[in-house]
Amino acid sequence: MDSCPCIKNIILLDSEGNRVAVKYYSDEWPTNSAKEAFEKALFSKTQKTNARTEAEIAMFENHIIVYKFVQDLHFFVTGAEGENELILVTVLQGFFDAVGLLLRGNVDKKEALENLDLILLCLDEIVDGGVILETDANAIAGKVASHSVDAAAPLSEQTISQALATAREHLARSLLK
Repeated sequence: MDSCPCIKNIILLDSEGNRVAVKYYSDEWPTNSAKEAFEKALFSKTQKTNARTEAEIAMFENHIIVYKFVQDLHFFVTGAEGENELILVTVLQGFFDAVGLLLRGNVDKKEALENLDLILLCLDEIVDGGVILETDANAIAGKVASHSVDAAAPLSEQTISQALATAREHLARSLLK
């Protein structure tokens, strides 16, 4: 794994340092309280900076942190101390732009919480187990949007909840005939 760039975590906090969405890919923070302590310390270190126009890069607790703020949301991507900052910024920008596309440009805490499922799917499409899968915002948003219920899709391509909803719909139609 030394040659493959790895992500330690992706964090989305509100303007008060509270969690909106987080995903950890490293065992460096074994407990939830350790994760929350890291997030609080990270927020307090970065809250005074002006990372609204471009991503900022900082060293924090022997990690490279790249972050960007928009309205009342703070986006963070963490990598190892020796990780390539440009790769981390690319992941951050992909996540940031994909969330913007999925929330139709209305990127704020209220919209993010109302569409938390899309944001979590977005994280799953970007990184899996710390390995970067995708950084193109259009591709990420497209994959996430395709996870919405599509009754015309074959059952093999639907999630269990989507398949049950489709089956329920077909049953209701057959009973009403």
